[in-house]
Amino acid sequence: MAVYVDDAIWRWQGRNWCHLLADEIDELHRFARTLGLHRSSYQGPPRTPHPHYDLTAFERGRAIAHGATPCDRAAVVMVVRKLRRQAGTDA
Repeated sequence: MAVYVDDAIWRWQGRNWCHLLADEIDELHRFARTLGLHRSSYQGPPRTPHPHYDLTAFERGRAIAHGATPCDRAAVVMVVRKLRRQAGTDA
């Protein structure tokens, strides 16, 4: 199992943001807890089709220090497709 963070390139409210994803949703929540993220920060179905947490660039650095794999957009797309297949939806 793995946890991933993409590049912090989305600008919002004066900060750069990225996504925290994992191979499994339970793993995603466990990892988020180790970073001190609140469960209310989780974004997933039905609100959004891709289970993830939004992280600031600072939190991204902490996630990497705790073992998250930095990845580019192509790798994030692969993770999202894998999650969709696991959920039984089309990739």
